[in-house]
Amino acid sequence: MQHGSMARGYLFAGIIIAIWTGFVLVSRLGVTGSLTPYDVAAIRVGTAAVIVLPLWLRLPHHRRIDWHMLALTATGGLGYVLLVYSAFHLAPASHGGILLSGTQPFVMAVCVWMVMGERPSRQRLIGMAVIAAGAAVLGYGVLQGGSGSWRGDLLFVGASFCWALYTVLARLWKVSPWEAALNIALLAAITYLPVYLLFLPKTIANASFGQIALQAAYQGALAAVIQMVIYMRAVEILGPSRMGVLTALTPITAAIAAVPLLHEPMTLPLLISLALVSTGVVVGNGGSFSWLKPRTI
Repeated sequence: MQHGSMARGYLFAGIIIAIWTGFVLVSRLGVTGSLTPYDVAAIRVGTAAVIVLPLWLRLPHHRRIDWHMLALTATGGLGYVLLVYSAFHLAPASHGGILLSGTQPFVMAVCVWMVMGERPSRQRLIGMAVIAAGAAVLGYGVLQGGSGSWRGDLLFVGASFCWALYTVLARLWKVSPWEAALNIALLAAITYLPVYLLFLPKTIANASFGQIALQAAYQGALAAVIQMVIYMRAVEILGPSRMGVLTALTPITAAIAAVPLLHEPMTLPLLISLALVSTGVVVGNGGSFSWLKPRTI
């Protein structure tokens, strides 16, 4: 693959890490205020559907909804969203940072192996082990308190599996990023909103306009549409395994962002974890940074 393409792939991966970092903080803020997890999910899919509908109508008929899109919606569209918002309602943001993205290298490797038959290389396994050590250092102080948030922690792991399976299936079926974003956004709204309006608990009437607007802008526009396109483009260039390793940086960036935004302390375990996870990402991407080296003629 050309060096320029790899550079774009890593640029897209960096943007995804930044978006996912904000996603951890904004999601936790949303479900611990006046909104339920079901409210936040409805705001996300409803806003995204309004945005994509005019564009979806312009898609060729053969690229619209099919069973592939139904499977991708069930995993990356609704499965991930409902699990992750419910988890943030039960467990703190720091748990989400660790268990959502910190587990991605492992669940992604399992999904790639099961679906595509691609075994992780020895160097990638070493990188994953270093990442695991970093996540363990970061998670030790967070998870040892026994706060009773284990149900949310399990939901975070389930959400991580949903996202990994979505990523692998989209790559296997060669679904374009734009096609996936448009179809999944619309399908999620069609299948979820009627159930939400008729059966699910909601407190959206008690929320302020600012709370709803924040969730609509971040969840509905940035996370549901823009992020989906950029993420799938990064996976096209880098591959699902390498992308899974790179997203392991999100727990660290989320923890660092929580220092000024949530007034959490910068601890020694956090700094050690930052060093370990960063090292693991580089090792796990063995040889993939060759585009940074001078080219010889």
